[in-house]
Parts: sequence; structure tokens; C-alpha cells
Amino acid sequence: MLGLLVALLALGLAVFALLDGWYLVRFTCAVLRARLLQPRVRDLLAEQRFPGRVLPSDLDLLLHMNNARYLREADFARAAHLTRCGVLGALRELRAHSVLAASCARHRRSLRLLEPFEVRTRLLGWDDRAFYLEARFVSLRDGFVCALLRFRQHLLGTSPERVVQHLCQRRVEPPELPADLQHWISYNEASSQLLRMESGLSDVTKDQ
Repeated sequence: MLGLLVALLALGLAVFALLDGWYLVRFTCAVLRARLLQPRVRDLLAEQRFPGRVLPSDLDLLLHMNNARYLREADFARAAHLTRCGVLGALRELRAHSVLAASCARHRRSLRLLEPFEVRTRLLGWDDRAFYLEARFVSLRDGFVCALLRFRQHLLGTSPERVVQHLCQRRVEPPELPADLQHWISYNEASSQLLRMESGLSDVTKDQ
């Protein structure tokens, strides 16, 4: 019995020493909670809310939540969002998966120690290769939007149109993307083209 406890303790220490243990635990909990304890969201474009609070481990030297934590919290919220609306399940059934291809963040006001907030995530739309999502960090003290993040979730092995059709059992036209998001997409495309030219890679090589 003692040997088993020592082995489990050693395994736990190895996970947290060699891997980002808390990230893996929280990500898994977010997905399981969304799948087992929360109701399914049928509306793909509906906003979903993920609660949070600024902990001492989230702070930087200026005593507010550091920039990396916004992306981390948005990861958990996005995973829960895609689980509840069925996208992750559809990807699994279609034997496909997704990767984060691009993100951007705009910080408007700091989140302070122990301040409660919500990450309000919604699907803005899709094109032939990716879903586009938004995450708003809203302070629960006064409702102020402290940060706004945008994400391009690229699909491998299928297309957004096929995923949506799989979920809705019919073909669905994508909503018109906001003008500012279209500018960001154009920037990403121009940046990708420039990097491919610099490295001598073709579009085919990139997709592989």
C-alpha cells in the first residue's frame, strides 16, 4: 500500500514537473463538465459563459492578470464552448481535428487579484477551412469588457461546412463576418503569403 502511494505521488510530481499539470487538469475538467454536467447548446452562434477569478498565480509584477493567462483561460472556455455545441463530438465522428491557427488580443482594462470575471465565447462564423471565435473577458464587478480575443480554429481532415451540416443535418450558410474580423483575416493571409515567399514554401507544402 505504501509503495502504491509513493508511486502515485512520484507520478503526480513528474506530471507537474515535466508537463503543465494544472493546464491539463483544468482543460480536462472543463471538457468533462461541459459534456456531462451542462446542457447541450443547439444554437451554434449562441454565446456561452465560462466563470473565472483572478488568483495569485495569475498575477504579474504589476499585480494584475498577466497576458498569458488570458489566452489560457480562453482555451478552457473555447474547449467548453465547442464541446457543448457539439463541434468537438462532430470532429471525432468525422475522424478530424482542429488546431489553433491564429489569435489576437486587445486589452482594455486590467483584471485585479480575486476579481471575478466571465469569458463569454461565441462563434462568429466560418469559411472553407476554419471557424472564427470571439472571447470577451467581462468583469462581474461592473460588466466592463476588459479584454477581447479572436481566434481562427483551423480544421484538419474535414471542413467547417461539413461539420455544421453534420450537426444540423442540413446545409447552413455561414453568417457574414464582422468587418474588423475580415480585416484581421486579410492581415493573416498577407502575412502567410509573405512568410511563404521568404521561406520558398508553396501552399501545398504549408497544408501538409
